[in-house]
Amino acid sequence: MSISPTHNDALSAQLDRAINNKTKPLGSLGVLEALAKQIGLIQSRCDISIAKPAILVFAADHGVVAEGISAYPQNVTWQMVENFLAGGAAINVFAAQNQCALRVIDAGVNHDFGPRDGLTDRKLAHGTRNFAHEPAMSRDLCDAALAAGMALAAEVEGNVVGFGEMGIGNTTAAAALMHKLTGIPVAQCVGAGTGLSADGILHKQRVIEAAVARHAAATEPFDVLATFGGLEIAMMAGAMLKAAELRKVLLIDGFIVTSALLVAARVQPAILDYCVFAHCSDENGHRQMLEALNAKPLLNLGLRLGEGTGCALALPLLHAAANFLNQMATFESAQVSEKSE
Repeated sequence: MSISPTHNDALSAQLDRAINNKTKPLGSLGVLEALAKQIGLIQSRCDISIAKPAILVFAADHGVVAEGISAYPQNVTWQMVENFLAGGAAINVFAAQNQCALRVIDAGVNHDFGPRDGLTDRKLAHGTRNFAHEPAMSRDLCDAALAAGMALAAEVEGNVVGFGEMGIGNTTAAAALMHKLTGIPVAQCVGAGTGLSADGILHKQRVIEAAVARHAAATEPFDVLATFGGLEIAMMAGAMLKAAELRKVLLIDGFIVTSALLVAARVQPAILDYCVFAHCSDENGHRQMLEALNAKPLLNLGLRLGEGTGCALALPLLHAAANFLNQMATFESAQVSEKSE
């Protein structure tokens, strides 16, 4: 797989002219102007579109919950998947509000759902192993999850793919990935997750620090992913890589989704050209993870729910960026004198 950078001098200049010639002072639409240009470079055109956006929510369980690193028991993962299927979760509400398709994927939940309408069964195992004692996944299992994610991304019809997740314990996996791939101290990577107390956060930090010491030999990105990640994180990373190869816009949610991207970006740095960062999560560490990727989030709403909720809430901004570029009058067509600020 090879992801092409979106850099194109001629198209970049053409997009700048199109944006700057709209009936407005230069730069007055702020972030929307940069967003319109980014989408244009991804789609290799000036008449950009947001077509059939979809959010993929990947769910899986984590063996490390046995270490008491979550405020909620593991069975909440499958219960929340049931909530997604019933249409009762925040992501259901926000996706419907923004006419965004929603796909729920069982990547490795420790529960047998059976055939269910609305559930995509890609279960590769009933969760990962406890990385406090052994690698979360074999490299073969991790590779299978990456491949499954790539296949799912290839099935998406639209040109915008948002990513969400559900998995009790996955902030612990994400914090371990963040530490291993950025070098940021574990204490700055861990947060409250589902609502841990200060003592709970300290315990989570110590679990990760001990696990990192145990698995010090894991350094290559996919080996780090196999050692500390989750099936939903690995499947997301694969889906992101394929979606970027297909030149789709990647809409990135919060802390756990960004940890999957961090892995993908260490393997294919050009993937970042395709990423729109929906928001900065309130989960401790997300801001620094975004800074490590030189990412500028669209929103800062104090969210830390996951599920892809930030993606759904940021989607109207993508529509706004496309609509102003496609529909707003130029100075020539409106016969207005150019002005600047």
